[in-house]
Amino acid sequence: MGKATISLMTAEDLYALPDDSLQYELVAGRLISEPPASFGHGRVESTLVRLLGTFVASQGIGAVVSADTGFILSRSPDTVRCPDVAFVRRERLPSREESRKFFSGAPDLAVEVLSPSNRPGEIRVKTAEYLAAGAMAVWVVDPGERTVTVWRSLFAPRTLAEDDTLDGEDILPGFSTLVGEIFED
Repeated sequence: MGKATISLMTAEDLYALPDDSLQYELVAGRLISEPPASFGHGRVESTLVRLLGTFVASQGIGAVVSADTGFILSRSPDTVRCPDVAFVRRERLPSREESRKFFSGAPDLAVEVLSPSNRPGEIRVKTAEYLAAGAMAVWVVDPGERTVTVWRSLFAPRTLAEDDTLDGEDILPGFSTLVGEIFED
């Protein structure tokens, strides 16, 4: 028996898919679907978009986007990820024409909000992909534990509890919020 040939998708193939209300990502050319998020997940995500978006707009330092935005993290085979929230510095923003496509490269900050179905290994892979593609940091937000883990490298994550302050460091200078404020009750 001959070996089966697996056809890998490209970022352009993914972009051309018809809208079926599902969210897809591309991992090494393989299409994966993400189930719709829970209400609590969406609430945390929208709180982060509001907090970060308000700060970024007031400072004029870039753009904050939500989970529907694709970032091409690697090519041949292609990996396209859609972080729950992302920040891109002003000098890296795409032109009007380029903004009609997936963003080429990693965001400066990628934020992943954990769902009950997320496995630790899966989140570590996503974190590694963002960092390898050039993200300056990844925030992994855990609504169940009410923590945020800040990854600047894969070797030294820093986990913050509800009473700790999450700050933007050199990525979002001047931004800070109590971790507990992310988890509105």
